[in-house]
Order: sequence, then C-alpha cells, then structure tokens
Amino acid sequence: MAERDRPGSTQAGATPPDATDRPDVDQILAEYDEERPARRLSGRTGFAITVICALVSLFVLYTIFFPLARGTQYYLVIFLAAVLPLTFLCYRSGFTWGRKADSGSAGDAGSSRPGDASERPRDNPGLLDWALAVLSLLVAVYPLLDFDAFLERRQIPTTLDLVAGLVLTVLILEACRRTTGWWLPAICLAFFGYAYYGGYLPVDWSLAHVGFNIDEIVPQLFMGTSGFFGTPLGVAATYIVLFTIYGAVLDMSGAGKFFIDLSFAAFQGRRGRQSPTAPGRTVTLAGFLLGTVSGSGTATAVSLGSVAWPILRRAGYGKEQGGGVLAAAGIGAILSPPTLGAAAFIIAELLRTSYLTVLVYAIIPTILYYVGIILAIEIDARRQGARAVEIAHGSALRLLLRFGYHFLSLFLIVAFMAADIPPFRAVVYATIMQFLFSFLDREHRMMPGRLLEALATGVRSVLPVAAVCAAAGIIVAVVTLTGLGLNLAGIIIDTAQVVGDHPTLVLVLTAVFAAVAVAVLGLAVPVTASFIIASVIITPALVELGVSRPEAYMFVFYYAVLSEVSPPTALAAVAAAAITGGNAMRTMWATWRYSLPAFLVPFAFVLTENGSALLAQGPLPRILLVTLVSILAVAGLAAAAGGWILGPANAAERVLAFAGALLLLYLEPLTVGLGVALLVVAVAVHLLRRRIRTPVADSQGSTT
Repeated sequence: MAERDRPGSTQAGATPPDATDRPDVDQILAEYDEERPARRLSGRTGFAITVICALVSLFVLYTIFFPLARGTQYYLVIFLAAVLPLTFLCYRSGFTWGRKADSGSAGDAGSSRPGDASERPRDNPGLLDWALAVLSLLVAVYPLLDFDAFLERRQIPTTLDLVAGLVLTVLILEACRRTTGWWLPAICLAFFGYAYYGGYLPVDWSLAHVGFNIDEIVPQLFMGTSGFFGTPLGVAATYIVLFTIYGAVLDMSGAGKFFIDLSFAAFQGRRGRQSPTAPGRTVTLAGFLLGTVSGSGTATAVSLGSVAWPILRRAGYGKEQGGGVLAAAGIGAILSPPTLGAAAFIIAELLRTSYLTVLVYAIIPTILYYVGIILAIEIDARRQGARAVEIAHGSALRLLLRFGYHFLSLFLIVAFMAADIPPFRAVVYATIMQFLFSFLDREHRMMPGRLLEALATGVRSVLPVAAVCAAAGIIVAVVTLTGLGLNLAGIIIDTAQVVGDHPTLVLVLTAVFAAVAVAVLGLAVPVTASFIIASVIITPALVELGVSRPEAYMFVFYYAVLSEVSPPTALAAVAAAAITGGNAMRTMWATWRYSLPAFLVPFAFVLTENGSALLAQGPLPRILLVTLVSILAVAGLAAAAGGWILGPANAAERVLAFAGALLLLYLEPLTVGLGVALLVVAVAVHLLRRRIRTPVADSQGSTT
C-alpha cells in the first residue's frame, strides 16, 4: 500500500493518533508478511522497473479485450516471461553475502543528500539479480521461438527442451523462495523426487508407482498444461492480477483511508464518544473494508493496527488482546465477499463455475465469522472493563455522501457478473470506474504519475502469487503424473476406518484429519499454495466419502486461510504483536479464541447434507433455518471461549455451551434439538447461580 495513502491519514475531520504512536508499517510488513518481503526500489532503477511493471499491467488489460490468437498457454508463457524476471529485481535474495550486491547500481549513485532518508543503504537489485532476471527471461521466452513445434515435441523433447525446462524449474523455485521462504520450494523438490524415485518403493506400498525419468517429468512441468502453465498460474495471470490492479487503483484513489474514517465515524457516540465496546467493533468493520484493498490478512492487520492500536490501547485493551482483535479482523477480509482471497479464484476454475457463484458460497460463512468476532469482542470488553474513548471524527452520513462513491466500484463488480459479464471484464470496468471516481477528490486525483504507480503496484503485488502458483504447478503435475492424489485419499480414509467402520464416524475422522493436514501445511507455506496442495491431495478423500466438490473445496479454503491465525506460526498474529508490542504466542492464542467459530463452522459444510445450505445451496427456507441454527451455535462457542453468558460463566456453564454449540453445528434435527436443550440448560444454570449469589452478597452487605 502506498505510504502517502496509508489508511488513517486525516480526512473529513479525522484526527489520527500521534505520529509517535505509529510503528514502521513497511518494515513490519517486510518482516512478517510472507507474500511481501519486497525491495524498496529507488532512483533510475526504481523508475525503470515501475515503468516495466506498468507496461505489463497494460498488456494484461489489453488481452482482456483482445485475446491472443494462439490461446491460453501462449499467453501464460508470455506472462511468466514478464513476471519471473521482475521477481528477481523486486525481491531480495535474503543471503547476507548478497547485501553488498544489493546496495544499488552505480547509475543511481549521487542522488542522496546529507540528512536525507536516501542515505540509508540502497535496496536496488545487484549484479546477481540482474543475471538471474536475464536468464529467466531467456528460458521463459524459449517456447515462443517456435511455439507450435514446441508443443508437438511434448512426447519426444529435445535435449535443449530438457535443459531449458530444468533451468526454468530452478529459477521458479528460487523466485518462490525469495517471496515466501524455503518451505514451499522444499515441498516442491520432495514431490519432484517422489516422481523420480517413487519407482524404487516396494510395490505393495500405496505410494509406489512405476517411476519416471527426467525426460518424462520435465515435459510434464514445462510443456504440458498441468505444470507451470496450468490452472494455478492461469488464475494468477487472469483473476488475481486484475484484482491486484483494481486494488491498487482503489487504494490510490483514497478508498483505504475512507474505509478507516467511515468505520470510526459509524460507531462514534454523541460528540465522538464511543461506547466501551465500540473500538473493537470499529476495528472489525475497518478490517473487513480495508481487506478489499490490501488482499492480505497480514497486511490488513498491520495497516489497520498503525491507526487503530493507539485507540484500542486508550480504551483499555491489553497488548495481546488488541493484537488478537487486529489479526482476527484482518484475516476475516480474505474469507469475505466481494473479493475473498486468491485461492477463491482457483475454486472457481476447479469447479468450472463463475466467480459470482463462489461469492455466494461465502456469504453465510462470512456472516457467521463476523458474528463470532463481534460477540467475542463484546464479551472481552465487558469482562476486562474496556473504557469509552474520545475520537474526533466527522459524521458517518456526511462521509458517505461525500466519499461513498468508493463503494460503487465494489458493487459494480458483483452487478456486472450478475449480468453475465465475464468476471475479467467486470473487474476492468470497475477499475476504470474507480479511476474516474478519483477525480471527485482533489487530493487523490489519478494524474499520470499516480496512475503509473497504481498500475505498477498492481503487477508488483501479483509477483509473489505468480511465483507460488508456478511452483505449485510442480505439485499438480506430479500428482497428475503419478496418481498420488487418489492414493493419499485412500490412505486418509483407511486411517479413519482403523478407528471404526461406521460411515458417519469415518467422515468425521476424515474431516478432522483433513483440517489438521491443511492447518499444518499452512504453517509452512502461503494460503494460496496450501490450498492448491490440499485441493489435489485432500479434497479427493472428502469427495470419495460423498461430500460435494463445492463443500469440499470451501472446507479446504477456510482452513488454508485460517492457517494465518493458527499457532505456532500465525503470521497475521505475529505481525499484529509487532504493532502492539505484545507477546507473540499469547497474541496467537487470543486471535485463535476470537476466530474459534471459523475453525469449527467448516465442519458443518461437510458432515451432513444440510451443510450445503451454509453455502446458500438448496431451498430458501432451509437456508434461513440452517443459518439461524448456525448463528446460535456461534453464540454458544463465543460464550464458551470467552467465559461469559449474561455475566462471568463458570467451567460447567462453558462446557454446556460448548457441547451445545458442537451439537448444533451437526445440523441434523436430533442434534439440533439436543444442542438447543444444552444451551438452555447452560443459561438456566447461569441465571440460577447469579440469583443465588446476589441475595448472599446483599445479605453480607447489609450485615456489614
């Protein structure tokens, strides 16, 4: 997000916290956001790369209206040839011996002045980075030299084809390492090794296969449509890059700080005095809105925290509690329409359905997520005695009337898709509309310089996703080549059947194993990568047990996203702790407690047929009834996790509430009835205990 447009700057009477309260947001993002450890380019080098990124944006936008005649794979080759060299130029190597080389080119020397911020060590690419960029460009454009012949050689590749494919594989893994760390490249190498050495496994092992040579593996990666140029990169080169361009234009037009200001104004009381629980609700709403712009849970938590943490602190929130609120609010935006996270675009491609349909799937789970967050925040505020704070803000109505046009482009995306306009064009139309809207605000008019920066930011934002998607193509290709997905699905089901052979028990255990596997996988790799891996390995197990593909994919999607708030890594929570200065591990557990309903609600998708109603599938009465039951279950989970019903709850009341919530989430008539009964008992016991305690307290007071 551009520094000068960071949410929280003054607008329409807003009074931000003192600048001394704000941490270095860019530094924290570079350290903790796994998809944004990018360089801070400067000088002529920075300007040249900005121009190149903007040109790539224009090329992507051009192909939406004038598709390339040679088809999708031809476009993906060009796209990879454009973004892979940029990745080496825009992202650091991470090696200490590379710092001197990364100090900037001689052509940028002399531009700093004494006392200026530019006296800091330069962060421009060094000689090695330029060499890798040139090499990646050469091997990436190699298929374009004679594209038709290249495709025809797929079954009998030449030595040059194999060399180019192997070099491209190494470069993609290095680009992935630079943007997301070592884990995903290591996993990809393990899959590559499995394809080569799997033939040496004992033949009676489920994972054994015939074995494949290099001249069989490399064409699958480099020359087919299930490797580098498969669905993951296809989604990054269409859906995701268009939405990152749109998000950059939305941010540059001032939408980010408008969303922050509107959130604070919406919950202010008379004369700007909020209720004790209002700051937490404000952060939750702001996270939801700001996530539309940032597209990253970690980035949303950090950008929001730079503005909201001083207010939460004045309201009496502890460091860990405030960090938990920020992380939970930030991650919720990735689960929520109208944009969702990058993996949602892959769901649309895998299901061969419209993106609008995926948005519909996410509506009710989004409601349940935010009901749980708000209830948890309300409970904590009351239990820990949060205070009201004074915040000078303008009228929410006045803000809406003056800057509400920022919402229009979001609504237009959905409206265009509902009108059967392809999602690619819908996003481009919305981007153009947002560009035009920027001229309604003198401070954020998108003149040529701002427009150039927005277009460049859109492409720079997609670089780590493109690297992840290209690397994940290795996993998809190996799974396709070896049949690993079906073998692992069988192993998961067989493991569940060891405990018992009842179909319901097997499904429950399989869902638990799947959730744990996705969560553990998400600890090591980004959300997009963990979803891709799980979708080809774990989803088949659920589908084999009768779960529909939409429910199975949404189940995996939610656990992939929630890995960002799952201990012991929980990058969103760690980044929020860096903002608040709290203990990272305690912040993780606070975040986990706030988002607990989100960890359990996905089970309702897959365990019974009624779970499909949570994805807005089926008759409207059933959808409404299931939604109400699920909201009641979320309330029970919030009460159990927060230890509060109508006042502080004891251990027995919390156990009753938790058990009732779990039964409700099974969404069958018998379990729903039992769940309601347990919640009623929990409330009754709570009221009875309070009634008994109050007279005792009164009698003691009168005696005194």
